[in-house]
Amino acid sequence: MRSLIRRHRATCYFALAFAISWGGIFAVVRGGAFPAPPEEAHRLFALVYFAMLAGPALAGLAMTVLVDGMSGLRDYRARLLKWRVAPVWYAVALLTAPLALLLTWTALSAFSADFAPALLGSGTIDPAGPVQADNVKSFLLLAVAVGIGAGFFEELGWTGFAIPTLLPRLTTLSTGLIVGLLWGAWHFLAVWWGSANAFASVPVPFFLLVALFSFLPPYRVLMIRVYERTGSLLVGILMHASLTASMIIFGPSIKGAQSIVYNLAFATTLWAIAAAVLASDRMRRPAPRHSASHARVA
Repeated sequence: MRSLIRRHRATCYFALAFAISWGGIFAVVRGGAFPAPPEEAHRLFALVYFAMLAGPALAGLAMTVLVDGMSGLRDYRARLLKWRVAPVWYAVALLTAPLALLLTWTALSAFSADFAPALLGSGTIDPAGPVQADNVKSFLLLAVAVGIGAGFFEELGWTGFAIPTLLPRLTTLSTGLIVGLLWGAWHFLAVWWGSANAFASVPVPFFLLVALFSFLPPYRVLMIRVYERTGSLLVGILMHASLTASMIIFGPSIKGAQSIVYNLAFATTLWAIAAAVLASDRMRRPAPRHSASHARVA
């Protein structure tokens, strides 16, 4: 059995991550409606959130032990604690998502003010008032906390195991597409459960298709490129956290067709950045990959 797992380590990882996350979500909602009524979604959000995040983390750690034992765990720990990288990579990890969202907002604002971040919406939050200012602070702290949680637990699996397993055999783009699409599919159940107010007149399958598979693959390509240059799981966690927090902080109060346009525009921006990065790499002499401790789990 162990030899079979080693031969199909990537497939086993993804299957285990999905099984843990989706099984946990079903256990929490206990036959509840999909999508959940807003009151139920609010009440169970934290439990569904942690059940979902358990999948990649537990699967990544379990597969590391099964495939490489204690030596794999030592390598895993070294990549997780690797913080001595060039400052530019911290800037790339933390600023890629908010800058891409700013570009998206700037382009869409020419057509409608509805695409402005909800935080700037007229009358919704007034930082000048004491209560409103507290709301802003709480909102930002919550966004950062959710981002860090998602980045930490998810990347223990995606960057901790899946990426190093696939990269030795595939290109950056191919690895990013595979992991990015599966990353989107992994979100499906939780997003469907919690998106009762997001569909409007848009068919649910189409909404989920765009919401999950538009911008995640190009962002994953960029995350992999940063990982190839740094070999740091910690930097990958920060880059994921930046995406999640930035989408909460800068997200507009839109739904339905407008949400589709917003996601597609954000995806277009990220694909343009990814294409520029990959084209620049091809024009230069390829830098050697980190083939030692962090380049692979096997």
